[in-house]
Amino acid sequence: MNTIIRKSVLGVAGLAFAGGVFTGPIAAHADTTPVTGKPVAVQADKPDSGKLIPHGVQGAQSKITLNDEQTGNAKAIIAATKKAGLPERAAVISIATSLQESKLENLGHLGDRNDHDSLGLFQQRPSSGWGTPEQITDPEYATLAFEKGLKQVDGWQDMPLTEAAQTVQVSAYPDAYAQWEKQAAHIVAQHWNS
Repeated sequence: MNTIIRKSVLGVAGLAFAGGVFTGPIAAHADTTPVTGKPVAVQADKPDSGKLIPHGVQGAQSKITLNDEQTGNAKAIIAATKKAGLPERAAVISIATSLQESKLENLGHLGDRNDHDSLGLFQQRPSSGWGTPEQITDPEYATLAFEKGLKQVDGWQDMPLTEAAQTVQVSAYPDAYAQWEKQAAHIVAQHWNS
């Protein structure tokens, strides 16, 4: 009889010990804040399209299929934009600019097909003060240089994309950036939080 009682007591003690080990630390760190019923802000998976294309797109839109290198360059532009502390709209303008200038390809010197000494994702020119060839073919540096110029444009956040991009780039084709706004916004929506 003593053996049965002793086994029962030890069994109950074992369960209490095991329960304390498995629930003790969790219970010690449990949030004891009372539930108030107030709404909790939840970050959406994708940025608000109103922030990406606040004025709607201008004109016919172009689209290309991106390979892994181009997608990587788009992600590098997004990362640099975040590093600069700029909003999603700056990434849309930057990616649309790069889509127009290089199709998101980090271009080196193209020989006879080169536009002066233009290089990289944004076709920036060392002779125009954008940086050294090594710097402007670095996606982060090139993006930060472009966005530094963008930040110097008064009201860039409220401008049509093509106007903001053209003010920085000073292209011979000032309206060409507009055609990439929808794809650039899609890329930012897809990768901003990834």
